[in-house]
Amino acid sequence: MSLINENFLELQDSYLFSTIAKKVAKFTEENPDKKIIKLGIGDVTKPIVPACIEAMHKAVDEIGTAEGFRGYGPEQGYEFLRKAIVENDYKAKGIKISEDEIFVSDGAKCDCRKYCRHFCKRQ
Repeated sequence: MSLINENFLELQDSYLFSTIAKKVAKFTEENPDKKIIKLGIGDVTKPIVPACIEAMHKAVDEIGTAEGFRGYGPEQGYEFLRKAIVENDYKAKGIKISEDEIFVSDGAKCDCRKYCRHFCKRQ
């Protein structure tokens, strides 16, 4: 039986990254000698690497055709992508994991909301 993580019920209804930005600004002001590595939205420091650009161009060309267009993916993610993750990210490192253990999400925010709506109604 699945139980809800009670911490989800304590989440405040605010945009996480604006809260983080405020905390970073306060920390920076109080600690001007500290270097901060930011990993939030918009905190990029380098351009996209050529391999990613090439892959994106290839993907755009692919979905620009009737044969290559897929529309929205399945809830767990495309099977070919989950298989590639197993092969390249796990198997290559000697880790045994199956494709059905891989979940490809479009972001934590919507997943948390889906999780809360589903489980909070059951409480």
